Amino acid sequence: MKQTSSPLATPQDTAVLRSTLLKLTATQKILCTVVVAIVAIVWYDLLNRMVAFGDEIDYSGLQVLGGEGIAFLQRYNPFFWWALVALCTLIIAYLLFGFVQASRQRVQSKIVTADTFQALVAQLSEPARDVLRWAWQDRSQPVTVGVLQRTAEELRSGRAGKILLSRQQAQLLDEPAAAAVSPRERSAEAPPA
Repeated sequence: MKQTSSPLATPQDTAVLRSTLLKLTATQKILCTVVVAIVAIVWYDLLNRMVAFGDEIDYSGLQVLGGEGIAFLQRYNPFFWWALVALCTLIIAYLLFGFVQASRQRVQSKIVTADTFQALVAQLSEPARDVLRWAWQDRSQPVTVGVLQRTAEELRSGRAGKILLSRQQAQLLDEPAAAAVSPRERSAEAPPA
């Protein structure tokens, strides 16, 4: 276990967290990628068939519309089919987005095993552990992948430094009032000699 005396987390901490998260979320990422790719390939084939079907439609049998009505349908027929393709594409994209989000939420609630957590904590520096403690707010529940993801995000945004600053500020607040007076203020209060 490599412990550092630096008050800030190290790049190694971020790398260790990223590696652990990749191991814990790899299956979900692969599954989502495969599902999206398969749906995209199938939809591409179906949309080509749909547009080809629309191109083959002959409206000449609709004599009740008259010549102008049939000409109108023939002229705007491709636009109708492409609008239908666009609408179906939006619906499919919405459903895929929902699938990916649900899958992501499922993996975020996945509990980290004790062995995985122990191996991770053994490699983290003390500032990174502080960030992990900060991210794991509900100690009545085990650590989840979501807690580790939040820890990684907070490490990247400098949470270790913010925790250190808040500790320093709390310490200053708890000191007696006389010790909190700055040297400049003391010299201003001193009687002239």
